[in-house]
Amino acid sequence: MAPELPGCVIVSGMPGAGKSTVAGLAARRLPRAARVRGDDMNQMVQSGYVGWMDEPSSEALRQDELCNRNLCSLANNLIDFGFTVLMDTVLADRAELDFFLALLSPRPVRLVVLAPGIGVCQQRNASRSPEERFDFDGYERLDADMKREFGDVGWWFDTSALTPDETAARLVAEAGDRTEPLVAGWHTWLRRLHGIQDSPG
Repeated sequence: MAPELPGCVIVSGMPGAGKSTVAGLAARRLPRAARVRGDDMNQMVQSGYVGWMDEPSSEALRQDELCNRNLCSLANNLIDFGFTVLMDTVLADRAELDFFLALLSPRPVRLVVLAPGIGVCQQRNASRSPEERFDFDGYERLDADMKREFGDVGWWFDTSALTPDETAARLVAEAGDRTEPLVAGWHTWLRRLHGIQDSPG
């Protein structure tokens, strides 16, 4: 019997880390679970789509926020009907993580960052089919930003020596023990005022 993981598990990491594959495999190992992907939210837009790295930047930011809001709305509906959600998305900084936590509140949210290393991510991304390959050259900056912003939060999972199936099996078996449900940072001051202790990340 697979351990229960109530609420949402955000599966993040750089392009090529294996988020989509692992999240899907992990969801199938749980008794009631769904994978929710940012790419699926974006593909609903049939005209006027602007990717998060595209121009104009103001519209890219608006549509990235729209994607994140849709991700969380769908996740909330699934969670409220008794499903665990494995959410596949790239989190760039702590502000974005806090935005997700606020939208998903008060449901429990855990963070697992797949971290096989920059070289592995680049190799995996390059080996994808042209339709699935993500044209991205900002690995060093994104890796540094993620580690600086929330390197002490959640489970940073080195998957460099694991197959996708092995990664998914360990995620399901260990995520509940390796990361407590997170607390959004947007109301940290108020929580301190009331003497409420935050759960460790």
